[in-house]
Amino acid sequence: MAFIDLATERYSERRFSPRPIEQEKLHAILEAARVAPTARNLQPQRILVVRSEEGLAKMDRCTNCRFGAPCVLVLTYDMTLASRSPDVMDFGIVDTSIAATHMMLQAQELGIHSCWVGLIDPPELRRQFSIPRTHKIVSVMPIGYPEESSTPSPMHDASILLDEMVAYESFGEA
Repeated sequence: MAFIDLATERYSERRFSPRPIEQEKLHAILEAARVAPTARNLQPQRILVVRSEEGLAKMDRCTNCRFGAPCVLVLTYDMTLASRSPDVMDFGIVDTSIAATHMMLQAQELGIHSCWVGLIDPPELRRQFSIPRTHKIVSVMPIGYPEESSTPSPMHDASILLDEMVAYESFGEA
């Protein structure tokens, strides 16, 4: 499948099947995060895989956006490793977001859906899953097979036109 087709077909899943993800497919998804580019190749992203019944029950205390997924990835980065530029940003968020995108697209290629979830309770996540204080929590990502009746939200097609998003040489008058 062409990359643009893969990227276009991917949507945020909100109706997961309880079918578990095969270990080799989960490994491929996690490997996509490992090879993702990061600032200065410091690779500060850290991923907690939650898929036990007990762990998923804990996850439900941290977000109401698990959508029945059989597996949730907690996306963090180690603040002691992330590259920082005081005038620009803390690149840990960028690095973790790039890794997340790689995982979402690898999952899609394997027929596994995902959803980036920012509606979380970071202190509760930290408490429930013993996340070190040196780790900044970025988001959680439910992943799994979609329910048979799953379809993209109508918002999936509500994209802006390329001409609205892109400017060449300048955004306008200086």
